[in-house]
Amino acid sequence: MDADVQRDEIMRNAIAATIPEAVSVAAEAFGNSPALVDGALRLSFAELHAETDCAAAGFVAAGLQPGDRVALWAPNSAAWIVACLGAQAAGGVVVPMNTRLKGREAQFILNRSRARILVMARPFLNMDYERELEGLDLPHLANRIVLGSADWAALSEMASPADRSEAALRRAGVLAGDASDILFTSGTTGQPKGVVCGHGQSIAVFRTWADRVGLAAGDRYLIVNPFFHTFGYKAGWLACILAGATIYPQASLDVARVIERIDSERITVLPGPPTLFHALLARPPGGAANLSSLRLAVTGAATVAPSLIERMRKELGIARVLTGYGLTESCGVVTLSDAADSAARVATSCGRAIPGVEVRCVDAEMREMPTGQAGEVVVRGYNVMQGYFEDPAATQAAIDADGWLHTGDVGRLDADGYLQITDRLKDMYISGGFNCYPAEIERIIAEHPGVAQVAVIGVPDERLGEVGCACIVPRPGISVVSDELLAWCRTCMANYKVPREIVICANLPTNASGKILKGELRQTHGARHASQ
Repeated sequence: MDADVQRDEIMRNAIAATIPEAVSVAAEAFGNSPALVDGALRLSFAELHAETDCAAAGFVAAGLQPGDRVALWAPNSAAWIVACLGAQAAGGVVVPMNTRLKGREAQFILNRSRARILVMARPFLNMDYERELEGLDLPHLANRIVLGSADWAALSEMASPADRSEAALRRAGVLAGDASDILFTSGTTGQPKGVVCGHGQSIAVFRTWADRVGLAAGDRYLIVNPFFHTFGYKAGWLACILAGATIYPQASLDVARVIERIDSERITVLPGPPTLFHALLARPPGGAANLSSLRLAVTGAATVAPSLIERMRKELGIARVLTGYGLTESCGVVTLSDAADSAARVATSCGRAIPGVEVRCVDAEMREMPTGQAGEVVVRGYNVMQGYFEDPAATQAAIDADGWLHTGDVGRLDADGYLQITDRLKDMYISGGFNCYPAEIERIIAEHPGVAQVAVIGVPDERLGEVGCACIVPRPGISVVSDELLAWCRTCMANYKVPREIVICANLPTNASGKILKGELRQTHGARHASQ
C-alpha cells in the first residue's frame, strides 16, 4: 500500500479524533470498568469522563482561553491525568514539565511557552515547586494551582452553569489538527525547544502502539515512566484510555513499591527502562512477592543485552517483551518490535517502522545507505511533530522540504526493515581516525556475565584524539576487575573499539525517565582526562 494512502487510512480509522473525544468514547465503551487506580482513589471510565468535564469547567472559570498553554509540573498521579484532560477538553495546550527542573529551568519553559496557568505539585522528593519559582520573573503566568490543595479542590466548584456549558462547547470544538501538547526537549544542544504535537496524530500513533504491543481491555498497567515524557503520558495513560486498560500511576521509581503493587494489584503490563528490570532481577531471592501476573513489558535504550530479555522472560515470567524507538519529535514512536521476535532481535534492534511511517538511514547528502550500513535515521509520516513552538528556523532545520524528520541518530536497517540504532551523531567519538559508536561497544560489554549496566563515553587523549572510557555497574554479588574485563573486551571487539579505561561504579547517573546521563559522566571523567 502506498505510504500516503496508508497514513490517511490510519488517521481515518482512529477510534477518536481528539484526546477529549477518546475519553468520551472510552466512557461509552468501557463504562464502569476501572480506568484509574491511585491509592484509595478508584475511578471507572465513566467517572473519569465526569471528572474531566468538571476540570474543564474549572479551567474555563479560571480564565483559560482556547489555545492557552497550561503547564503541568508534578509527579505521576490521578490528578495529573485529570488536570491534563480537563485543560485539553477546555481547548488548552498542555506543557508537561520535568519534575527535576530547578527554578530557572522552569522559568525558561514557562516564559518560552507563555503558559497562562501552572498546575504544580506540593513538595515532592525534596523539591518545593512553589519555592523554586519565588522571585522569578514570570510575566505571562496568570494563575498557579497546587494539586491536592484547597485551590485544586475548588477549581471545579467555582465553575458556574455558564462555565460548564462553555466547557461542553469547547470539548466539541477541539479538532484533530489542534495542538494537544508542547513537550520540551532536553536541551542537550542549547536551550530546550518545544515540540508541538496534535490531537489526531497522538490518537493515531498510540492506537497503533497499543495494538502492536498487545495492550488490551482489562490489562492493569503500572506506569513508572514519568508523565512529562511521551513514554509515560502517551504510551502510558493515553494508550490505556484508548485500549480500555486500567491506569496505575507510580510517582517515582521506587522498586520496592513497584514489586508491592505488582503483587497486590496483579499488574499485567510494566513498561520501563532497562534499569527497572535489572532492579527487579536483582531483588533478594525467596521474597514473598508474586510477580507472575506480569505478561507484557516494553523497554528500550541504546543498550539492551539479549541476556536481559531472556532473563525477563525466564526469571520474571514476562511472556511478551518488546522494544521500540522514538523521539519527542516523532510523537514518541517510530519503530516497534514484534511479539514473535527472538530475544537477540528484540535486544539488538528497535523493531520495524509502525504502519504509515517511513524510515531511512541516509548520508549527509540524503542518499539512502545500503542495507546494513549506518547513516542518519530520518523519519516521515503522520507521527512527525507539527514543529517547534514558534521557532520556524529550528523546525526547518529538523524537517526538510520533503517532510523527512532528521533525528540526529545514527542507525542501520537490515534486510527485514529492522532498525538498529548505532548512536547519536553527537555521541560518536573518533579514536585514531576510526569512528567509535558507544552503543555498539556497550552492547558487547553488556554481554559480560559480571556487568549489570554500562555506559561508554569518549574522553580526550593526546595521541589518538579521543579514547573510550567504560563506566561499569557490576551485577550484585559479582566482583569485576577492570584489567580482566579489558582483556575480555580485547577478545570480543576490534582494538580501536576497546575502551582505554574501565571505571567501576556503584550506579550510573540517570534522569527521571531512567536514561543514563552521559553528560554527567563526561563532566566527571572527561574533565579528569583533559587535566592529565
